[in-house]
Amino acid sequence: MEDFLSNLSSAMATFTFFYSTATFVFIYAMFRDHFPQHLQDDIQKYGRKLVNFAYPYSQITFDEFTGEYMRRSEAFAAIENYLSDKSVVSAKRLKADAVKDGQSLVLSMDYHEEVADEFNGIKVWWSSNRTTPRSLQFSVFPAVDEKRYYKLTFHNRHKQIITESYLAWVMNEGKAIKQNNRLRKLYTNNPSKDWNGFNPKWSYVAFEHPASFDTLAMDANKKQEIINDINKFKMGRDYYQSIGKAWKRGYLLYGPPGTGKSTMIAAMANHLEYDVYDLELTAIKDNTELRRLLIDTSGKSILVIEDIDCSLDLMGERESKKRKIKEDSDMDPISKKVKKEMEETTDSKVTLSGVLNCVDGLWSSCGGERIIIFTTNYIENLDPALIRRGRMDLLIEMPFCCFEAFKVLAKNYLKINSHRLFKQIGGLLCKTNMTPADVAENLIPKFEGENVELRLNRLIEALKATKNGGACRPNQKRKRRNSNLTNKKKK
Repeated sequence: MEDFLSNLSSAMATFTFFYSTATFVFIYAMFRDHFPQHLQDDIQKYGRKLVNFAYPYSQITFDEFTGEYMRRSEAFAAIENYLSDKSVVSAKRLKADAVKDGQSLVLSMDYHEEVADEFNGIKVWWSSNRTTPRSLQFSVFPAVDEKRYYKLTFHNRHKQIITESYLAWVMNEGKAIKQNNRLRKLYTNNPSKDWNGFNPKWSYVAFEHPASFDTLAMDANKKQEIINDINKFKMGRDYYQSIGKAWKRGYLLYGPPGTGKSTMIAAMANHLEYDVYDLELTAIKDNTELRRLLIDTSGKSILVIEDIDCSLDLMGERESKKRKIKEDSDMDPISKKVKKEMEETTDSKVTLSGVLNCVDGLWSSCGGERIIIFTTNYIENLDPALIRRGRMDLLIEMPFCCFEAFKVLAKNYLKINSHRLFKQIGGLLCKTNMTPADVAENLIPKFEGENVELRLNRLIEALKATKNGGACRPNQKRKRRNSNLTNKKKK
């Protein structure tokens, strides 16, 4: 009899629970479907006030995407980095994400999981959350359908400390963790016709170039000047702010092919730990797209335009505009229409003024801590407006191989600092034009077991052959170019 009563009591309790739950669900459904919206809002508002009166905790929400154009929030990313280590230690449910182009996994707390943190004796709680759409939706932008956010909970009496000190500390710690753990990237711009939610403006691969200033074949004094200059730039945030200039610096690398211009860029990026954006001007439709690409770059980066004299006709653009106005005035309407249609089919309409505005105009201030590098094989082909001071702050000539550069290459390829043949090689280098790339090619072993002396002798023979070919020295070549420029100006 006692067992029967016990089972009956348990069944009645279960029935009461399910009945109460069903009643609550029914009442809530009726309230949501049949009460006017303004009445629902009022009831929820006053109900929330009543709960907050008895609940001594405050909450702050950090959404993943914010703003009109749904850009990923820097605060969300910093919090994600900050909580990564704490989640591994204290969270019971974790999720793993593979690092793109990497071999390791990044662990973070799973959705609707909570971890505790402490700051100056104050305990707070972080939770990871997401909301999904109630109805089935189709969108090419997954972030619109699923919203992720972090929620911070703390006691009301600590609100001032949390908002003024703790959050700033979390942001700084999160950015520092990102800087230490991030995978540096080499970006290239995609054609604008492919820009959408799945294909962004820039695509990238891991930047793994091994170049450094230690292995760069260049005169030691000139190399140290460049290192000092970029170090001063990296630490110059307050200085640029005080003088009212955008935190950027421009370098022009010029010299014959094979003198190490690309290697210099890689050495700068590795020294500064910056990302590299390789901008291909011929893939850009017009100046508007150029600005959009510039906006989408990050700070702590190097923007590179290689062989700028080959990318666009920057030298003769101003003169061609004057000729175009005169030619158009002499053309009949039908010829003007045909010419306009042909111009509209041109792949790129980026102009000199558009490039100048990105280098030194208002748009150059978008993002801080950025270096802009142009390279060219023929500096005389560039418009003087493009390389004046303030746009290209430092002009760096990449010359033919000198003896100091050769010693660096010998150390890199032969693992030696001196040899009896060095004196002969030094004498030949003073009389011969040979690029560091050509010198390095002669120092590479051509077969298994080739010793140092054989490779040095091969270099000597190559230098003698180049010398007998009648090549002129860099100073002579510069004099010839300067005289050519002078003659052009006179004409």
